[in-house]
Amino acid sequence: QVQLVESGGGLVQAGGSLRLSCKASGSIFSINAMGWYRQAPGKQRELVAAFNSGGRTNYADSVKGRFTITRDNAKNTVYLQMNSLKPEDTAVYYCNADITYWSGSGAYTEDYWGQGTQVTVSS
Repeated sequence: QVQLVESGGGLVQAGGSLRLSCKASGSIFSINAMGWYRQAPGKQRELVAAFNSGGRTNYADSVKGRFTITRDNAKNTVYLQMNSLKPEDTAVYYCNADITYWSGSGAYTEDYWGQGTQVTVSS
């Protein structure tokens, strides 16, 4: 099985910074895509930043220039550096990954979500 474990959320004042981490573990053959989504109260979950299957990064327009996604392939970990945080960035941030893993009967590809980490930005 595969697990995604997130860390790094918290409470920060507007203008501050936070760094989120997401580590994938298990019988991983390949991580095909990986990134971050967020969901604010009463709103739909939205893409924040992600690496696609070609290795390129995609960012929501609202975070361009403020957030940076990076990854450590050796550690199966993706990071989200969030700078110049705004109150509207307040949300639960979820890690998402498309992963191919080994099972006893072969290789399978599934989409995984982390448990979510709360980011709260005070004004």
